[in-house]
Amino acid sequence: MSETETDNWPVRTGSGAPEPEALRDIMALVAAAFDTDGNPPLSEQTLVELASPAAEADALLTLLAYAPEEKSDPSTGQDLAGLAVVSPVGGSGVLEIVVHPNYRNQGVGTLLVDKLKANRGLAGIKAWSHGDHEAAADLAARYGYVAVRELWRMRLIRTHGSDQALPEAVLPPGVTLRTFIPGQDEHAWLAANAAAFAHHPEQGSMTLSDLQARMTERWFDPAGFFLATDAEGTILGFHWTKVHPETGHHPSLGEVYVVGVTPQAQGSGLGRTLSTAGIRYLQGRGLSAIMLYVDADNQAAVSLYRSLGFTRWDADVMYGPRPE
Repeated sequence: MSETETDNWPVRTGSGAPEPEALRDIMALVAAAFDTDGNPPLSEQTLVELASPAAEADALLTLLAYAPEEKSDPSTGQDLAGLAVVSPVGGSGVLEIVVHPNYRNQGVGTLLVDKLKANRGLAGIKAWSHGDHEAAADLAARYGYVAVRELWRMRLIRTHGSDQALPEAVLPPGVTLRTFIPGQDEHAWLAANAAAFAHHPEQGSMTLSDLQARMTERWFDPAGFFLATDAEGTILGFHWTKVHPETGHHPSLGEVYVVGVTPQAQGSGLGRTLSTAGIRYLQGRGLSAIMLYVDADNQAAVSLYRSLGFTRWDADVMYGPRPE
């Protein structure tokens, strides 16, 4: 489809959290894309902000592309063909685009980018491709974007005896392991998280409202949120695990959600110990597959997870403007 053939596809632009009806349509679009592709089409933080009426959502920019009546799906009534959302991560913003499987290869992605370019411009914006789809790479190249970051998804498949092959979770002297206590540990954990991820563009900027939003999710379970503390109770490291429920034809999946070690405890082997403790917990819940996200250029973390049996499964790619 040429660009002129999408002229009669209306695009609605908004800021902040969408209205309930629009949010319902967005979540249906996200679910359809996930079911088709096998990976989330939007980052978790973007989903949190879309669903949140909090002040942090005010900086969101959303563009919703609707199919004209003659193109809409009569079996489902689905007419939301695509979504572009710009979140304020990194100052200039990060773009994510989702196109409904029923409307792919019809120029919807190009339509959304062109509308965004006309609405606020593309200056400084970077863009995620979750799953590194070929169509996303082509779209990025069309606007002069190149890959600037690769986020691997690694996976551990449990086979007979694999849990016995994990190293023992031996804590450094004077360090104890306990689980997160809601209503008590929020601020101390946020401080430890900020210290552990001081140079990470997403994780290190987590706020109290971000944490509280995740604590209200159905998957949140403090029994899988491990804290390593010293004799004074200071948090030195943590392993927050997550269990993805079974959806459609995708089975339940464990996740090494986030492992962090504060600067004063780095080099002590605490990261390996925390990783092992969380993996054992997830396997103890009967999960045969565990996944995680890690930056491809984080050689120390990639080496650690490979030593624990993880292998590269898939990747998300961030695109940015081609350097002058």
